[in-house]
Amino acid sequence: MKKSVIYIIIALMLSICQLLPAFSQEDMVVVHSDAFTTRQRPDAVFNHEEHNEIAAVEECNECHHVYDENGQLVDDESSEDQRCMDCHGLQASGRKPGLMQAFHTNCKDCHRRADKGPVMCGECHRRNVLAAE
Repeated sequence: MKKSVIYIIIALMLSICQLLPAFSQEDMVVVHSDAFTTRQRPDAVFNHEEHNEIAAVEECNECHHVYDENGQLVDDESSEDQRCMDCHGLQASGRKPGLMQAFHTNCKDCHRRADKGPVMCGECHRRNVLAAE
């Protein structure tokens, strides 16, 4: 009896270890838009690891920001363990932009500052791209 319980626990632990990478951002290939009930475009194609390599992004908080209660950016904190929609609702709230604006502002503003990277809708929201891969 005790051996079977131990085997079950080991099997569960191994299963969990195999599933964790499926939820990691390094394996991310699209920015899921399941928070939006009506979509005008397909999910944005975004390979997290490839992007950070090409853009030389070293620190997670360059994209995964945290603001304090006064609206000031907290330099040494990161929100990479959260989804954007955990902080941003569909609609803007006070000084906090809505989810779509937060995505677009975070990505497009950085691309404009660097003078490279996509800024037009179809450059990120590409149809049938995942089916071809």
